[in-house]
Amino acid sequence: MIAEKENRPFIATTPGVVLACLASCFLWGSAFPCVKIGYELFGIDAADVPSILAFAGTRFVIAGLMVVAGMSVARRRAFVPERRDLPYVGALAIFQTILQYILFYVGLANCAGVTSSILEASNSFLCVLLAALVFRFERLTSRKVLGCVIGFAGVVLVNVAGETGGFSFTLAGEGMVLASTVAAATSSNLAKLFSRDHDPVLLSGWQFVLGGAVLLAAGLALGGHVAPADATNPLPALALLAYLGFISAGAYSLWSLALAANPVSRVAVFGFMNPVFGVLLSAVLLGEADVVSPAVAAGALVLVSAGIVVVNRREGRARRADG
Repeated sequence: MIAEKENRPFIATTPGVVLACLASCFLWGSAFPCVKIGYELFGIDAADVPSILAFAGTRFVIAGLMVVAGMSVARRRAFVPERRDLPYVGALAIFQTILQYILFYVGLANCAGVTSSILEASNSFLCVLLAALVFRFERLTSRKVLGCVIGFAGVVLVNVAGETGGFSFTLAGEGMVLASTVAAATSSNLAKLFSRDHDPVLLSGWQFVLGGAVLLAAGLALGGHVAPADATNPLPALALLAYLGFISAGAYSLWSLALAANPVSRVAVFGFMNPVFGVLLSAVLLGEADVVSPAVAAGALVLVSAGIVVVNRREGRARRADG
């Protein structure tokens, strides 16, 4: 047992998984305000779904190429998939990038902001359910359900208290957003499954290249555009696009490594931090300090943190609690 612990990679330890997941969530959280800034710099209207798809596709192609280039340098050889990797790259690209983002952006154009944020956060809960009930990676225990419910309550708090308006549900709006979370949760479990026999970072990088190319082609075919609004000074727009690519490259690579080395539930519950970081970083980067009060933000952080702690309690304690 001692030797087994010593041989565990750092990302499989509690400090390692916490650092990897929080870094991923911070990067993903920064995507919320940075995408808004990107729409301004590229002159994209929030209702222009074709251009949004083209913009997202460009970002993901850049993300994939960053992973491929970085790993090629690090390993001193071309970081390309073998023939046996290709079906798994394709499956991940379909769920992680193509389906998730087409469904999300189409739904978002017909959906209330509060409802979409909360539905997106349900991805973490769905990950845990699919891991236990469909993929059979682990048992669905009362501890895991309780942790997810507590974390989800934090997301509901930060969104309901921070926005105006009520809840609604339409198939073309909220229904599409919910379907996108199912695709995202499925992709996380597929990444866990595929990592048994394939390099998770390789799959991550190349699924972004493939999925991003499909989104870009679809957006352009539908009349979308991707070009800096200020042609005389394109550097700010291009720099932001590069950062958005880095967000996806860094966050999803870390997340894939964490999933490969840990139970899905242990990693997925950290996803509740995404919208919390998103709200906090929006206040800093967009000057939206009035979106949520400090008390509400603190309450949301406490709930999300409590949910993470409950799910990640030591197994010995968990078995006594569930038993």
